[in-house]
Amino acid sequence: MGMIKKTLLTGVKPTGMPHVGNFLGAIRPALALAEQESYNSFLFIADYHSLTHVHKAEELRQMTYEVAATWLALGLDPEKSVFYRQSDVPEVFELNWILACFSPKGLLNRAHAYKAKLQDNQEAGRSDPDYGVNMGLFTYPLLMAADILLFSADQVPVGEDQVQHLEIARDIAQKFNNNYGPLLKVPEFLVQKESKLVPGLDGRKMSKSYGNTIPLFVPSNRLRKLVMKIKTDSSPPEAPKDPNDSLIFTLYREFASAEEVDSFADHYRRGISWGEAKEALYQVMDRTLSEPRARYEELMADTRQVDQLLLSGAERARPLAQSKLKELRKAIGL
Repeated sequence: MGMIKKTLLTGVKPTGMPHVGNFLGAIRPALALAEQESYNSFLFIADYHSLTHVHKAEELRQMTYEVAATWLALGLDPEKSVFYRQSDVPEVFELNWILACFSPKGLLNRAHAYKAKLQDNQEAGRSDPDYGVNMGLFTYPLLMAADILLFSADQVPVGEDQVQHLEIARDIAQKFNNNYGPLLKVPEFLVQKESKLVPGLDGRKMSKSYGNTIPLFVPSNRLRKLVMKIKTDSSPPEAPKDPNDSLIFTLYREFASAEEVDSFADHYRRGISWGEAKEALYQVMDRTLSEPRARYEELMADTRQVDQLLLSGAERARPLAQSKLKELRKAIGL
């Protein structure tokens, strides 16, 4: 008897070229999970999710390629993981409607993204509390539930900000099952602790909204320039420094070997100039990223390769999706 594998499902929204914080906080841990033999791993690009706010065709297309090429360049194995575009699996959208009929509106009223919009409108003194809210944004958690429940995911790795969406998916699945029997698997979440709270150039969390990011695949000389911009204090080179209180050291640790980290920490305690520390950080980052960068550039220069891989992933995903829907349609009386 072989081991019964669990289904692991990860969705990635296209948002342009990911940055170092995305890599360390989400992509690297997800790839490590997908590699584990105990999982059947599904990884999809949630392109339709982006339609809630990206209304330029070229931008959506470009961002989808960027995110797909990033995962492939960083070592996602499309033979091992089922790697597909959400939009290539139309069954997701049929399930979305079925689930909508089991989702109390009150449940979606409480979703964080929607509540944040209401609050913005209130603070801006707008008379329409729903100003700027399209139904896609409002029903976003429903589409996410369909993505997950369609493939009977056992486990879904999520950041802490997505836990609520998973809880909504669990609620909806239970409401459906109460009515028709246990047809939808109630998923569990694997919370990826933002223990990797990756600092940006200014010391705050690395985030596009702060404009303090280091994009993953910028050319080597640009990477060096960005690393040189990391904010440091004015202590003189010879002053002993605490490695645990340094952005540069925090990032260095993520890219270097254990031996390198130890000797870098010693150098800190003896006194190191910030220029030298930044140069060392740049070296270990560039070493890790140069091969994926070359692969990324190659994929972006020939996006047909990316299309091929995504379509062959969809060909593996669809029969599973179709058989699940067939079962559900029968249960609901179609």
